[in-house]
Amino acid sequence: MAEPELRVLLVCLGNICRSPAAHGVLLHQLAEAGLADRVAVDSAGTGDWHVGRPPDPRMLSAAQQRGYDLSPLRARQVCAADFDEYDYILAMDNSNLADLRSLAGASRAHIALFLSFGDTALREVPDPYYGGDEGFVEVLELVEAGSRGLIARLKQDLPA
Repeated sequence: MAEPELRVLLVCLGNICRSPAAHGVLLHQLAEAGLADRVAVDSAGTGDWHVGRPPDPRMLSAAQQRGYDLSPLRARQVCAADFDEYDYILAMDNSNLADLRSLAGASRAHIALFLSFGDTALREVPDPYYGGDEGFVEVLELVEAGSRGLIARLKQDLPA
């Protein structure tokens, strides 16, 4: 199998809610678009509290109800090598974006908010961790929109 032509890293705080949701949704949409072998996707957190753990059970359930399987994913923390390995490093909110930019050094990666690619009024994906189940559904709706927009951009970046 050929190496992916583009690499995308999705980042939130703990890598158990928002970024794994975006990871699973983006993988699903890339497969539907016939691009799964051309774009690599991963997710990470800026914090280390949940390293090695699966996504939050509430996110697993909400994702499963929408047809996404997040169960293989495990939390990891952003590391220095990520800034050389990934073409796009996309944060779920401004706080994580600021953290990424402070770590990036001379990285040539496109570091931005994930929802900057989405057709949505919101620019940040809200953290559902301390709220109710509806917050996890909202996250999935937002990352579906963000993924659609990101794929449109990735198509422009991929060689014909």
